[in-house]
Amino acid sequence: MDEMGFSTKSKASWPKRCSCGVDVDSIYEMEPFSMKESSKTKILVIDDEESIRHYLKLLLEREDFQVDVAGDGDEGLQAVQGEEYEIILCDLRMPTRDGLAFLEEFRRRPCLGEVVMMSAYGSRDTALEAVRRGAYDYIDKPIQRDELLLVIHKLLEREKLRKENRRLQIALIEGYEDEGIIGVSESLKRVLAMARRAAKFPSTVLVTGENGTGKELIARAVHRWSERQSKEFVAINSGSIPENLLESELFGYQRGAFTGAHKDHAGLFEAAHQGTLFLDEIAEIPLQLQVKLLRVLQEGQIRRIGEAHPRTVDVRIIAATNKDLQKEVNEGRFREDLFYRLNVVRLDVPPLRERAEDIPLLLDFYIKRVNACFGTHLDGVAPEAMRSLLAYEWRGNVRELKNVVEQAAVLEESGRLTLDTLPSHIITPDDSSPGAKGDWLAHLLGDDLSIKRGQKALERVLIRRALQETEGNRSAAARILEISHRALLYKIKDYDIV
Repeated sequence: MDEMGFSTKSKASWPKRCSCGVDVDSIYEMEPFSMKESSKTKILVIDDEESIRHYLKLLLEREDFQVDVAGDGDEGLQAVQGEEYEIILCDLRMPTRDGLAFLEEFRRRPCLGEVVMMSAYGSRDTALEAVRRGAYDYIDKPIQRDELLLVIHKLLEREKLRKENRRLQIALIEGYEDEGIIGVSESLKRVLAMARRAAKFPSTVLVTGENGTGKELIARAVHRWSERQSKEFVAINSGSIPENLLESELFGYQRGAFTGAHKDHAGLFEAAHQGTLFLDEIAEIPLQLQVKLLRVLQEGQIRRIGEAHPRTVDVRIIAATNKDLQKEVNEGRFREDLFYRLNVVRLDVPPLRERAEDIPLLLDFYIKRVNACFGTHLDGVAPEAMRSLLAYEWRGNVRELKNVVEQAAVLEESGRLTLDTLPSHIITPDDSSPGAKGDWLAHLLGDDLSIKRGQKALERVLIRRALQETEGNRSAAARILEISHRALLYKIKDYDIV
């Protein structure tokens, strides 16, 4: 046996030079190409000549790649049906199904990976046509080892940069990945830009949005971006505390003020002195307590229950609600003067259904977090599952998405989030839901009835979703979108999609 584990007898029986033009024995004397990062890369070689398949398999395995082979385009399609390959080396001229036919069918399928064509002398124009149709590159026969490995190296480096770019996109919000503020959608960017500006001033902030959209995360971001970041951020859910206890929680009490008050107790306003007090579900505060809250906002003073003299506090108030406060005012459930005191700077957090392009990033974030917490090994989302997740309405917003990931981590055995572990209502949404009737498109277009502008808006959304699903792989995205690679490039440039 030689150093690679092959029988020396079988080695001697190989042809000294295969039809691809390379001396097979010379592979043993070659120094490995410096590509340590590619040791787990899967490559599929498709060629009708056994000697070429054998040579390429031997060469690439020597470089620590995992290599499978196929004798024609049909065998290649069967191989990609059951495995995911990062690189496919495919000959142009083959019987049964040639390279162009393989490429055309491959691009129709939801497969990741890049195709590199191998072309003999005289088929260069055909190879260029293959690149125009979505192949990553082509190499000429007879195959030169260094040229082949250089093409593979460049492709892997590009994919490495693309993945790093995605990682940076996830952490785009300047270090707040740990808070779960994940997304690159324009609607989220606008809210965060407003939050950053508001953080520089002491003004009261009102954060509105549906349940599960991350209102508290936005409030914490405002606090961290402000000059009060070194002081306390104190949060209270106004709707979760009984009315008779809420006042004492907020303002504190003096010893002996009521039965059970055995010692002085500082309230949350004092705990948040020089910091931020976050009042979640502000619409649930009873009217009589709203009066006292208004006085704090006007005078900067509180009075503990049972105490005669006021105490001065320096607190930045951030309130949040999932209700329409103006409607609450109109119906007499919320004080108008308090509403105007709170509604100085208003941040409306968009629901997840209005920023679907953030869903792949959120999935990636929560998969990593759940793996770290539960010790599970989820590794991405299957394409068919991703399509269902992108189409779903997400009435519970980000909180619901997080729960779906946790459920998948517990139930999934294949290592990926698949349709089998998705709740049935996500796979087959209720026909009565707004998302199923296309209300998301109506929201996207608003009152604009222009077919041209509507088509562009829809194309922009679909392209962004496809790029997110394929981790920025434009060839794979073009396959999902069922357009040519060139057409996709034109649209990316035209719509200024980053």
